[in-house]
Amino acid sequence: MHRQWLLLAACFWVVFMFMVASKFITLTFKNPDVYGVKQEPLTLTAITKAEKIQVTKVKRFPGEIQTIGRGLSEDIIHQPLVHMERLELLRNVCQDASLKNLTHTTVSKFVLDRIFVCDKHKILFCQTPKVGNTQWKKVLIVLNGAFSSIEEIPENIVHDHEKNGLPRLSSFSDSEIQERLKLYFKFFIVRDPFERLISAFKDKFVRNPRFEPWYRHEIAPGIIRKYRKNRTETRGLQFEDFVRYLGDPNHRWLDIQFGDRIIHWVTYVELCAPCEITYSVVGHHETLEEDAPYILKEAGIDHLVSYPTIPPGITLYNKTKVERYFSGVSKRDIRRLYARFEGDFNLFGYPEPDFLLN
Repeated sequence: MHRQWLLLAACFWVVFMFMVASKFITLTFKNPDVYGVKQEPLTLTAITKAEKIQVTKVKRFPGEIQTIGRGLSEDIIHQPLVHMERLELLRNVCQDASLKNLTHTTVSKFVLDRIFVCDKHKILFCQTPKVGNTQWKKVLIVLNGAFSSIEEIPENIVHDHEKNGLPRLSSFSDSEIQERLKLYFKFFIVRDPFERLISAFKDKFVRNPRFEPWYRHEIAPGIIRKYRKNRTETRGLQFEDFVRYLGDPNHRWLDIQFGDRIIHWVTYVELCAPCEITYSVVGHHETLEEDAPYILKEAGIDHLVSYPTIPPGITLYNKTKVERYFSGVSKRDIRRLYARFEGDFNLFGYPEPDFLLN
């Protein structure tokens, strides 16, 4: 009888210890609700535009776009997609054999003269005049250390290549050029080709704010002598004269006389050789408010310098202005002009103007 009681007590002891151990395990792995943290079921939800998501950018090689993060808002995703699409369009048009004469050029000294170098941050910038290039030059001048801020740079220094501290790619040896073209971050900016020509005409032949007399006193008379239909007309260079010159298949003999001053109206192809040089980013003047910060971030310099403030609406395409300027130009001359700039329109996704389709 005594043994039976001992056996029963031992059984109760085992059961008691099991209950204590079970309670201990429950407390050890208790649900976080006990500590004031409500645990929700794991669900996948769409991220709205309003959500602020911190994204880590990875330093990348030219031509690559990599983003790592736990989530991406629609706005953050949109920018890389836009630029990937632009580069894909550029590659596709470059491969179009029917447009080869309009999209390809040699990487000559003329092209290398257009490309400015920032060795400190491994950046190449191809200058495309009349597309806000002055501001990008200021950014590079600061990065190269010539001035500590954009505000300190005198306007007369920006385009003085003896003093602004911006070396051209043409100043390097062949091997140094190839190394930089291969490894550096490379970009340039474009805008609607016809609107750019209007800007060049106004800036050089109408306003001439930097007082460059050779445009009015040397280049304008040369164009008028060859391309003005009404020889009795005594007014200065008119836009239709300018268009007739640019659309002439034999324009090059005048270009040679004018020298490097033609950079304000030659094609993007002639300036930057986009089918021969693999650019990392091609920005658009019309979306510069978004493109400028994106370029700075992709180049890894957004923490060092900011693009100057852009006045609201100044970069938008002005269809009314373009139609007004071309309203006095014959369809034949406009078609010849478009034939010359068709490569630019196609490479960068600009549609053929409506007034050419009517």
